[in-house]
Amino acid sequence: MHAIILAGGKGTRLRPYTTRLPKPLMPIGDEFSILDIVLRQLSQQGFSSVTLAIGYLGDLIRSYVGDGSRWGMTIDYATEDSPLGTIGPVLCIRDRLPEDFLVMNGDVLTDLNYAELYDHHRATPAPLTVATYQRQVKIDFGVLATKDGRVVEFTEKPTLNYRVSMGVYGVSKRALETYPAGLPLGFDELVLDMLSQNNPPEEFEFSGYWLDIGRPDDYDRANAEFDAIRPRLLKGA
Repeated sequence: MHAIILAGGKGTRLRPYTTRLPKPLMPIGDEFSILDIVLRQLSQQGFSSVTLAIGYLGDLIRSYVGDGSRWGMTIDYATEDSPLGTIGPVLCIRDRLPEDFLVMNGDVLTDLNYAELYDHHRATPAPLTVATYQRQVKIDFGVLATKDGRVVEFTEKPTLNYRVSMGVYGVSKRALETYPAGLPLGFDELVLDMLSQNNPPEEFEFSGYWLDIGRPDDYDRANAEFDAIRPRLLKGA
């Protein structure tokens, strides 16, 4: 099983933390970086090889990870000279990938079983499988629906429920065969193209622990919660 970890972003929302350190190497707890946790999880769940898509401060990531032997895996690299989006880096290494693989952001903390997602993807005909998570937003105002200058509906301080992408995907090479290598391509563009072609992605619902470390508040929360969630994230470590 092969995984691609997207670790080339500048992490601008997490500044000033990421001014001198790439986001995947940000420390969580006293012993681990975000990337270390992800690599340990992948190794424990049976993944034998990983490609790290690097760009901003990529030499630091390469120096930290090396060839992957520390995690019992083979790790290679794909370097972005300019930002290529979520899927763009995958297009550049398409020829050296297996038919099915995992793609994931390098700033996700979750106890999702990546192997289960991978197996689920391989068992479905869809060329893309998206791990999804339920989120809620509490609206602190009365919400109105209006039509022709009149209020036709009113809800007092509703809670909105919606599903979001976790930033972890099962991908088959055939999903990417029409896109040229070297050009930026976002996950959003890929999904919209698939929907327009009546070829919807598969969903993998998840309800466990998930935190996208995109902002300083998220990073502070991850560190505050780490001692409690460590047994779920790092079974046996």
